[in-house]
Amino acid sequence: MSDSLNAPEASRSRPADSAEAPHPVPKGGPRFPDGPSADPAGSHFERRIRSFQPRRSRVTAGQADALQRMWPTWGLDIDGQRRIDLGEMFGNDHPVVLEIGFGMGEATAQMAAAEPGTNILAVDVHTPGQGNLLNLAEQQKLSNVRVGNGDAIILLREMLSEDSLDGLRVYFPDPWPKKRHHKRRLIQPEFLDLVATRLKPRAPVHCATDWEPYAEQMLEVLTAHPDFENTQADGGFASRPDFRPLTRFEGQGLDKGHVVNDLLFRRVQHGDRTDRSAQPPAGA
Repeated sequence: MSDSLNAPEASRSRPADSAEAPHPVPKGGPRFPDGPSADPAGSHFERRIRSFQPRRSRVTAGQADALQRMWPTWGLDIDGQRRIDLGEMFGNDHPVVLEIGFGMGEATAQMAAAEPGTNILAVDVHTPGQGNLLNLAEQQKLSNVRVGNGDAIILLREMLSEDSLDGLRVYFPDPWPKKRHHKRRLIQPEFLDLVATRLKPRAPVHCATDWEPYAEQMLEVLTAHPDFENTQADGGFASRPDFRPLTRFEGQGLDKGHVVNDLLFRRVQHGDRTDRSAQPPAGA
């Protein structure tokens, strides 16, 4: 819902925890002076079709407070101006998984709590979600979460080193359902070309979507890419693994009859790709 709808009513009776920020923002000043930048990469990089669209919605007082206090230590503005040392960022040499698009962060926090030995670099452009994930990480004492703000393509291409990631998670990306918008979908051959250079050999790529046509396209694109192979023997979709939590949003969709498809691929260790076409038929 647009912030402009019912604005007079909201201004008359707004709950204490739904304020835009705990203090007024000077005209022309940054929304969160010590928090995420509104446009971290600015005009430093080429204009191109993006797979995401920034969403504006209200930031609660708790989310704003978390952004102000925790961003300098736990946040990363994706400006594309430097290479980052993931070991230095997390303060350890644990494996690092990149999650692109985490919504409000509930599933990310659950996975981080369940896997304290795995670091999660979670990237999104949704400010309320960034604040909410930081809040959850603080409340649950999760030291293995860092929050990235901006374009994941710029992060992968300009700021991460080759073979630096131990996994990639893309859960419920925007399906861009209209045919003329399919070019905006994230999972494309060019994106996988880039991802393959940043993942370590054998590192998993885990995608999930409740939009079946997009699931079919993901399966087709991933299967055709020479740097990835399906972990499923039948070359199809995977069952939801235990480590991916069932979110409230996903549960509501399932109640409505939506079909959720998981895809579990891995980066090929060059020289050991399984050539399924060369395998003998079952029972031969």
